[in-house]
Amino acid sequence: MIRFQFFPRSQGITKEIQAVISCFEIEYQNIKSPEFNLSSNDVLEVVRPHLEKIDFTCETGKTAAKKISVPVLFGYDNKIDKAFNADAVSADGKIVVEIEAGRATENNQFLKDIFQACMMFEVEYLVNVVRNVYRKHKDFEIIHTFLETLYISNRLHLPLKGILLIGY
Repeated sequence: MIRFQFFPRSQGITKEIQAVISCFEIEYQNIKSPEFNLSSNDVLEVVRPHLEKIDFTCETGKTAAKKISVPVLFGYDNKIDKAFNADAVSADGKIVVEIEAGRATENNQFLKDIFQACMMFEVEYLVNVVRNVYRKHKDFEIIHTFLETLYISNRLHLPLKGILLIGY
């Protein structure tokens, strides 16, 4: 089943965040791990129609024209100097979705996702979607423990209103 946890745990989820969760719940039988060994792009392909239905723009390929760039730095005349790519972004630009498959914990990709979301202009929420299990690693639980420690320790303050962790 889809598992999820919103951080900080002292706040509930918004209706927009619940809508994102529903996109993955609808397709769980087609993406669940470890039964399916889908890439992150494959998972995005499955849930894309549902995300688009709730007004998200989704990456459709690996060429520059098909990627979703979110501004990070602006230069002269308000031209974008630096941008990071996202798998999906809400119409208002406040929610960014990153889907990971095998690299979530093994290469600490989830940390890069958090960093990049923190740098993205006007982004308030990160939805980090990871496998429940990958190669016997409990990716969802590993990242959950990390985020729990991050928020409970209160030693590092992120500029995001929250992070939603979804396990598939």
